[in-house]
Amino acid sequence: MADIISIINLILCIAILLLGLWAFKKKNSRMALLTGIAFGLFGVSHLVNILGYTLQYEGAMIIVRLIAYLLVVFAMYNLAMKRKKYY
Repeated sequence: MADIISIINLILCIAILLLGLWAFKKKNSRMALLTGIAFGLFGVSHLVNILGYTLQYEGAMIIVRLIAYLLVVFAMYNLAMKRKKYY
């Protein structure tokens, strides 16, 4: 049986992805979109873990998670700097 923590994390990542897409559609917030996409990528890594392919795709998952973290850093930095051209 899949790890319950990974399942919960996957569900939450999907929820954040959907909220990010919704916020982008309603408010045209690129930062919400980037954050949602980042959590979608985190969700991919949780899904790989649930399916039991962690060892086979370990290198790819490192890259996916790194990209996700960088998207969140980029979004938060731009929100902190209030650069209007990004949202």
